[in-house]
Amino acid sequence: MDSIQQFHQFFEACVGTWVTERTYHYLAQQEVERSHTEFTIHPLLPEAKTKVLTDNDYVIPDGVDKLPGFHLAFDTVSEKGEQVSQALNMLFVYQQPDALILQGDYLRDRAYEESKPMVAQFQFDPVKRELLMTTTYTKVVAVDSITLINPNLRIRRIINYLRPLEGRPLETVVLVGFGVEQKQ
Repeated sequence: MDSIQQFHQFFEACVGTWVTERTYHYLAQQEVERSHTEFTIHPLLPEAKTKVLTDNDYVIPDGVDKLPGFHLAFDTVSEKGEQVSQALNMLFVYQQPDALILQGDYLRDRAYEESKPMVAQFQFDPVKRELLMTTTYTKVVAVDSITLINPNLRIRRIINYLRPLEGRPLETVVLVGFGVEQKQ
């Protein structure tokens, strides 16, 4: 099975309703916070995929209907009682479909840290069944990993770095998050 087929299987397993328990470590404040999130993932229709592309001023590739795209809606409650709800559409546009590790652009019509359309980068390792997404925001660079352990269990890792000057490596970690995500 090639990496594109495995990429699509990864996302087929992700469709549905999930419950997540996460722990966030805010390094600058030396705080630890737990949260509970319930989220639902549905495939995007071709028209919504095209809208995500146009929202990001992205050239519409051939075969856009075959690209993995999803609607994500979630509700989070922190242990302090803070509530966050959000819904967004996302699309994955891969390059070099014959590569062992798929890479490409990860587009959203609304990003997490900044409420605007956003183009980020992704890598998918079919051996590890890990999706790694890197988003450069104004103040931080978010590196988010989702590892599919089995069709009903995912492990999530989030590391936010202080955004370095252009050309400099990621060094200063401001947030680390870990989560166990179970399909309902």
